[in-house]
Amino acid sequence: MEPTATEPGDIPPLRIGLNAAIVAVTNHTPNILAVPASPGQGAADGLPFGPFDPARQRTFEASLRASVESQTALNLGYVEQLYTFGDRGRQMRSDEQGAHMVSVGYLALTRADAENPEALHATGARWRDWYELFPWEDWRDGRPGMLDAAILPRLLPWAVEKADQPQTPSRMARIRLAFGLNDFPWDEERVLERYELLYEAGLLTEAVADQRVSSTGLTVPLGRAMRFDHRRIAATAVQRLRAKIKYRPVIFELMPPDFTLTQLQTTVEAISGRHLHKQNFRRLVEGAELVEPTGAASSATGGRPAALYKFRAKILEERPAPGLRLGGRG
Repeated sequence: MEPTATEPGDIPPLRIGLNAAIVAVTNHTPNILAVPASPGQGAADGLPFGPFDPARQRTFEASLRASVESQTALNLGYVEQLYTFGDRGRQMRSDEQGAHMVSVGYLALTRADAENPEALHATGARWRDWYELFPWEDWRDGRPGMLDAAILPRLLPWAVEKADQPQTPSRMARIRLAFGLNDFPWDEERVLERYELLYEAGLLTEAVADQRVSSTGLTVPLGRAMRFDHRRIAATAVQRLRAKIKYRPVIFELMPPDFTLTQLQTTVEAISGRHLHKQNFRRLVEGAELVEPTGAASSATGGRPAALYKFRAKILEERPAPGLRLGGRG
């Protein structure tokens, strides 16, 4: 018997919200902007959010920019849409009564030196190191110890719990691919896959809040939790940005107008979560023709003055996909 079509009156009302994962890099640290919770939302921070009101704003992006400015005093520069988040239960409400909130997530990039820190601080918004949210993603000083001490000892037994049930791909195959086990390399772009595996296995605080598990069973939480599914949105943003810097020059949205090659390298390392060999990186930048010297130098390091560079905007007219195609680990 074929199911009958749902009548329009049977569909619960939907509301559209807009979330922004706003990224800036300060002192070699990649940050995501977090805003404090409203009354009744618990203690966890979240991403800037605002409802879409078509009576006041013509487009999602215009509405997002207005909401962010009112909440954080930031005027956004680069913005791109990520994904639509609409799973049932995403707001941690057990009754699921009333309108269901569907959120359109955005990635936004800004320069730390372009903001008004006093105005930002007055709003209650704070920059959070994104490796506080995803500590297993930071490989700049080598393989994170928590992978072997806390994550894999719990993930691997979970993977075989239902190994006799058909799953395509299997839990174990997903873990091998996402976490780089056996012959698979660690792929820094699989941020969302790793987050979702940890959530499904009940190892994240959000899984407890969503009543998927009663406890993570961990003595120390795996990273800083966010309210609702905002950490999932943030993971989507980190993944998008790590991939995007390889084929578009978006990294320069995070750089000051003039910068040294060392500053550029540390910013790329901060975003990608990996150490890069200095000489290989410089050859990569020079070969990509993404920068040009300004003729000036910086003595901010206190040592030998370092040449200053700027983004070579002409590259956008010369190549369809200019970016930093990172190779193997340095």
